[in-house]
Amino acid sequence: MKKRVLALLGLCITTTLLLVACGTTTADSGNAANQVHMDNTSFTQLAITIHKGDSITLVSDTIIGHTIANGTWKDGSAQPGRDSGAPAINNITIGGNNSGSVGPFNTAGTYKLYCTVHSGMNLTVIVN
Repeated sequence: MKKRVLALLGLCITTTLLLVACGTTTADSGNAANQVHMDNTSFTQLAITIHKGDSITLVSDTIIGHTIANGTWKDGSAQPGRDSGAPAINNITIGGNNSGSVGPFNTAGTYKLYCTVHSGMNLTVIVN
């Protein structure tokens, strides 16, 4: 009886260790590392550097929604325009307390994104 209990216990421990070892995942280079958070009227960082082929995830941390496009705000005026090599980002709506993916950015370079709703809300995406 003791041998059966010990054998069963050993089997349970071995199974648990195998499940834990096999269930471990590594972080995806495109997830948390490539997130850009947004508050009510701005990106919480001015720029993000990513690798060629990556996308970014824009996260609205408040109830305020955003509309993202290629371009920038300059001196209070919207300057829509797609940088050469940038993916087309045409008024992607990210609702409040929600997120959305932008990309992939397949060409190395520096690209400008902005929120068409909030003056001065600019993001620079640097792709290596």
